[in-house]
Amino acid sequence: MLQLEERLNRPARAATTLTLSFEQRQRCRLRVRLDDGREAALRLERGVTLRHGDLLRADDGCVIEVCAADEAVSTVRSRDSLALARACYHLGNRHTPLEIRDGRIRYAHDHVLDEMLRGLGLEVRAEQVPFDPEPGAYGRGEGHAHA
Repeated sequence: MLQLEERLNRPARAATTLTLSFEQRQRCRLRVRLDDGREAALRLERGVTLRHGDLLRADDGCVIEVCAADEAVSTVRSRDSLALARACYHLGNRHTPLEIRDGRIRYAHDHVLDEMLRGLGLEVRAEQVPFDPEPGAYGRGEGHAHA
């Protein structure tokens, strides 16, 4: 079984991918199956949250690219930046992980939060797409720039 213990901080050509949910990407110890079918053991230092696009090196030298899995999320789109800021404020007060992009926010699907945001006048759509939330203010300064 491959051992995945090193997170790369420089570009490299990935030989395969590893698709994980957000919950799985927050774990430092996890038995996984690479997208090519091989089994591996994820063994990272505590506190690391893997992001979509991160690269890992296996003990055999193979480079693996981490991919965010499709999962149930709620997506809010609006051209009204103040309305989106209010939504972020209220979701942040509930310590809800958020993926924030220009004109939209996304969080793990929760019908209670959906209703709260609809009450603020926003349109909420349930989707099944990759979820890659912000690392947080106290996260490592290793975030990715997203378009």
